[in-house]
Amino acid sequence: MKRERPYIIVLTGPESTGKTTLAGQLARHFGGSWIPEYARNYVEHLDRPYVFEDVIRIARYQIKQTDRLMKEDLPAVFLDTDLIILKIWLQVMYENVPGWLQEAIEKRKIDLYLLCRPDIPWKYDPVRENPGGKREELFLIYEKELYQHGFPYRVVEGEGEERFRKAKVFVEEVINKDQ
Repeated sequence: MKRERPYIIVLTGPESTGKTTLAGQLARHFGGSWIPEYARNYVEHLDRPYVFEDVIRIARYQIKQTDRLMKEDLPAVFLDTDLIILKIWLQVMYENVPGWLQEAIEKRKIDLYLLCRPDIPWKYDPVRENPGGKREELFLIYEKELYQHGFPYRVVEGEGEERFRKAKVFVEEVINKDQ
């Protein structure tokens, strides 16, 4: 029996934990599509520091982008970040999360969150803000958020091929459950 929508798998967690790499690898392996992190592109092209309203624009764009892909005839869609990352970004940076964003998070039909543990080296780039111990603190905030909502998630850890192999097994578990 064919699903009426693709499997939606979200890669989440602190920065520099391999989300982009895994999203691409998983999409290629499962013949799906992946959505790159829009926030990165958006912030890189600003000619000023980002502000609260920028994060809101990013969230609204991500909602439209995900809604569009939910209608595609694809086996799976892998999201390199999601609304939970934006919620936590707003909490940490501005202590202000709009109610509509929380409602959008609760309405999402996500089949699996892959929470990436910060057990790989942090790599500098101009957009990243949280080196060192802050990543572990943020990881715990992400995990608490997923747990409190009762969202299906698995923690991905390890380096290189081991990280990909573990993520692949978690995705296969979700797909095989429906067959």
